[in-house]
Amino acid sequence: MKKAWQETLYAIWMGMAVPGLILAILVMFWEKDKPESNTEPETLTAPVSLSVLVLWPDGVVEQMDMDAYLTGVVLAEMPAFFESEALKAQAVAARTYARKASVTGGKHGDGSVCTDYTCCQAYQSPEEYLEKGGTRDDIQKVRSAVLDTTGYVLTYNGELIEAVYFSCSGGKTEDAVAVWGTDYPYLRSTDSPGEENAAHYSETKRFTSEAFQEALGVALAGEPAQWLGEVTYTAGDGVDTMEIGGVKYSGVELRAALGLRSTAFTITVQDNEIRIVTYGYGHRVGMSQYGADAMAAAGSDFRQILSHYYPGTVLEKCLQEGG
Repeated sequence: MKKAWQETLYAIWMGMAVPGLILAILVMFWEKDKPESNTEPETLTAPVSLSVLVLWPDGVVEQMDMDAYLTGVVLAEMPAFFESEALKAQAVAARTYARKASVTGGKHGDGSVCTDYTCCQAYQSPEEYLEKGGTRDDIQKVRSAVLDTTGYVLTYNGELIEAVYFSCSGGKTEDAVAVWGTDYPYLRSTDSPGEENAAHYSETKRFTSEAFQEALGVALAGEPAQWLGEVTYTAGDGVDTMEIGGVKYSGVELRAALGLRSTAFTITVQDNEIRIVTYGYGHRVGMSQYGADAMAAAGSDFRQILSHYYPGTVLEKCLQEGG
């Protein structure tokens, strides 16, 4: 009788435990094979349908998809090893530049942008980038930065801005009026820290007295140390005016004549040798590319970078042509 009772109790336990055990095993295997949920939101968005007219060096004007064009611009204008948020900021600035040319006619009158960086924006196709030693990972990184910002442009009072940019400021950007004579409320001097490791943060050029006079196209009397006169400076710490041999030159004029990297420079004379130390590279108006990278490395996103270098502007999205 006791044995029968034990067998009955065992059967009841097995009837309850075994199905639960089997269910637990099945759940364990299902959880193991179940795909993990994506907790990070998708960053890439569908490309906005915008186009751009590109003026190639051979004179041919071609219509291109905006995001495809911008991939080539960013590859040419900014090092791909820069932080992703800096690349995004560059993409927005370049898109704004191209859109403004399309709307206003641009420098060429037909709405096109050329590939000469001294005129419009540089461009390098992905194929050319690979031929010069670039990697496919670099291209994908740049393409992602472009697509992450697809359609976005900068405006001020509802109008597309002059989205100018340059390599390195040397620590402080410049007022547009000091360089081009035209004032823009969003192109004002601002600090640009963290550029000390930039490729062209500073440079020293040396001239003999003869080469210096030849560059200026003048004949100066006396010793070189006596040539240098009063200097005035801009809000961005660039040279506004400088007297040389009794003649007043603008910083912009001296930069062009002497082949300097920027208008932020000092001139000294040592042993009849003229030494010029420049800070920064480019016109120093708008966004500093190395400054943008420094901001991104410190944790700023592309919106914060653009707001810093183009204060008062609004980030808007063009959804289609004319929008």
